Amino acid sequence: MEHTLHTLKSTVSDLTQEISATSLLATSEVEEFRIRFLGQKRGVITHLFKVIPTLPKEDRREAGQLLNSLRSVAQSKLDSANLAGNQLTDHSSQIDLTLPGRQNQWRGSLHPITLALTKITNIFYRMGFTIAEGPEIEDDWHNFTALNFPDDHPARDMQDTLFIDEGNPDQSRIMMRTHTSPVQIRMMVAGDPPFRLIAPGRVYRNETITYKSYCLFHQVEGLVIDEGVTMADLKTTIYSFAHAFFGKNVKLRYRPSFFPFTEPSAELDIWWELPDHPDGGRWMEVLGSGMVHPNVLKAVGIDPERYTGYAFGMGVERPAMLHYDIKDIRTLYENDIRFLSQF
Repeated sequence: MEHTLHTLKSTVSDLTQEISATSLLATSEVEEFRIRFLGQKRGVITHLFKVIPTLPKEDRREAGQLLNSLRSVAQSKLDSANLAGNQLTDHSSQIDLTLPGRQNQWRGSLHPITLALTKITNIFYRMGFTIAEGPEIEDDWHNFTALNFPDDHPARDMQDTLFIDEGNPDQSRIMMRTHTSPVQIRMMVAGDPPFRLIAPGRVYRNETITYKSYCLFHQVEGLVIDEGVTMADLKTTIYSFAHAFFGKNVKLRYRPSFFPFTEPSAELDIWWELPDHPDGGRWMEVLGSGMVHPNVLKAVGIDPERYTGYAFGMGVERPAMLHYDIKDIRTLYENDIRFLSQF
């Protein structure tokens, strides 16, 4: 049939009444309605839009407005039917939307290393220490030379250190850091005393993996540099930490030791009770410490005649294993859900 604007108006009026009177109850009816009126190939409204170019120019604008209005009516009807269908589905499935949701039985938890590290850093934070971080890939100067390690020190051996690049006479060797002490060096080079900081993070050693050693572990090292800092300040700090972490009744032992970057140096041991042990328990080292060596201060441009300081460092895995009664360090890195779910 050849359409004119008059016949098009009549057709649109009839289709509008038909759409308004249509009752869409089933999903199949909704789909049939969509195809008949709004389908891209056989849709009635789509076909009528193709008539517009055949009309006189002065009638095309009004014809377009009529068909756009008709398409809006059809789309509104379709949207209402879809909404009603969704509500009907929810009702017919008999789901009580007011019931509380099920709790996730596989809820995640913090790793024991994270728990121990957070507890350690929080203790020192409350004691006035700031937290500093640095790169895990270091050069020889930051990792060894500035910390007063002589060239023939065993820590420079390939058996102890994971070297990435052996370097050359004009270039320092690149390695995975063996401790977080390089963070202290970077902080001292970048700023001026006083310093009061801790440096937590991962460190790497070329260790044989056993129940008590691993190729990587976590450390927290501390540094205090100021005028008039003494060994008494150091001992007070680490004793306060030990009581806060292990409990007020923990038995402590402070004994002399050696580290290239501190002089004098000492280690802190705690008495760990073991019911099956012939002595009822044994002493276990938990951290090393000492007064910062003058050579370290000179290396970073700090006057050792004016400033003194102390440093300490501890692994995180050992306190975590003691605190949570973990016998094998390897279980901390195996990601066994049966182990991790205990925390």
